Amino acid sequence: MRRVRQDIEAGRSGGWRRAAPTLFVAWLTSMSPANAHPHVFVDGGVDLEFDREGQLAALRVTWLYDAFETLYILASHDLSLNAEGGLDEEDRLALVKYRSDWPPDFDGSAHLSVDGGLVAMEWPTAVDAHVIDGRLKLTFVRTLSQPLTVEDADIGFYESTYFFAFAITQETNLIGAPEGCSADIVKFDPDAEDMELQGTLAKLGREETPNLSNVGALFADRILVSCA
Repeated sequence: MRRVRQDIEAGRSGGWRRAAPTLFVAWLTSMSPANAHPHVFVDGGVDLEFDREGQLAALRVTWLYDAFETLYILASHDLSLNAEGGLDEEDRLALVKYRSDWPPDFDGSAHLSVDGGLVAMEWPTAVDAHVIDGRLKLTFVRTLSQPLTVEDADIGFYESTYFFAFAITQETNLIGAPEGCSADIVKFDPDAEDMELQGTLAKLGREETPNLSNVGALFADRILVSCA
């Protein structure tokens, strides 16, 4: 984990050092009342989809909001739960339509790196939304711009400004993967340096952005993929 963080800090992962995606943050946080970084906490994970040639073709991403944030999101769109604790189909489709309107600088929350370089992916497709046990579950697909033969890959699950804190809480499925492929989840393990930085971030106001570029990567849960 420390080696991965050092690679990020040294800029070896190419495009990961980029300006804070302000439009992405504005889109995500239009419903958040919190006043310190991170503002919103989202569980979820990433599944990998391989094509018939055994190449990695797409990432299937899941976000699972907590119950409070779920109610806040629904209220912001004037939606409400039905008697069964879910959404009527008309409301669910309205929410899917809204969440399909991605901001221009959306960074995806799932950052795929192969051989130290960030892999380009297409805009999210197949967006879907459901409320399950009081929590909003949002899923979407990021198709790789070009399928890749993967020996080793790294997927960081984070939002770059750390306004949203993402945590991997579901098993990673390798859909159609060649024999010999495996995925290991590496949870963020804070040390004293990390705790000090988190304390500094917690003092930032709602409109403030951390000076450290791509700070979310430093606190990311990761998926390490290996195909022998």
